[in-house]
Amino acid sequence: MELHLCTWQEVETYLTKSDAIIIPIGSTEQHGPTGLIGTDAICAEKIALGVGEKTDAIVAPTMNVGMALHHTAFPGSISLRPTTLIVYVQDYLTSLAKAGFRKFFFINGHGGNIATLKAAFSQTYDHLDSLNLPNHEQVKCKIANWFMCREVYQLAKTLYGNQEGSHATPSEVAVTQFAYPSAIKTAPLNPDVSTGHPIYGAKNFRNCYPDGRMGSNPALATPEHGQQFYELAVEELSESYGEFIQ
Repeated sequence: MELHLCTWQEVETYLTKSDAIIIPIGSTEQHGPTGLIGTDAICAEKIALGVGEKTDAIVAPTMNVGMALHHTAFPGSISLRPTTLIVYVQDYLTSLAKAGFRKFFFINGHGGNIATLKAAFSQTYDHLDSLNLPNHEQVKCKIANWFMCREVYQLAKTLYGNQEGSHATPSEVAVTQFAYPSAIKTAPLNPDVSTGHPIYGAKNFRNCYPDGRMGSNPALATPEHGQQFYELAVEELSESYGEFIQ
């Protein structure tokens, strides 16, 4: 079930049997010369829908814009400030909590969201406590990073070795190719891709990583690989979701 394709009566009925919801969250940021700007959100949404179908869970609208300030020197990247994302997540969850949802399972596609999400969860717990909603103490939030699933990580290492890199990776590009085969991009890639530089501000990031990649070779990606990553992530995260809602 996708929340935005439901009526309020259908959501009300769902809440009689479950108080859990899956929330995909990603980012809108550059992913090198061949990666789609929506990669992180596309991957999170695709996998979240698969988990929702497998577990009979409702899936909320995707949070497409995350914390990606260090990518904003590349055209097309959009970022929220950490403080903005914290308030956005708080308001998002408060609305759902008022309706009766109590367990929020975030499927995340962007490493830059992790620290801010954890801060947002703490602020949300405190905010809901001040509202004194019925059973508000039962509200729980969990981050599940699809790219950190054990089998996903192992497959990426097997297929790509050290060419997986850490941004604009062939694994995430492969998932977007599986999700949107008509949007596969090609471009010449410099084999001398930058790696190992710490992340500071946006201008510094672009200076260190001029084409946007971080040690990766996305030319290795295929839609077939993407389907493998998708299936492995859906399987593992479905188990994690089941454990979380018990």
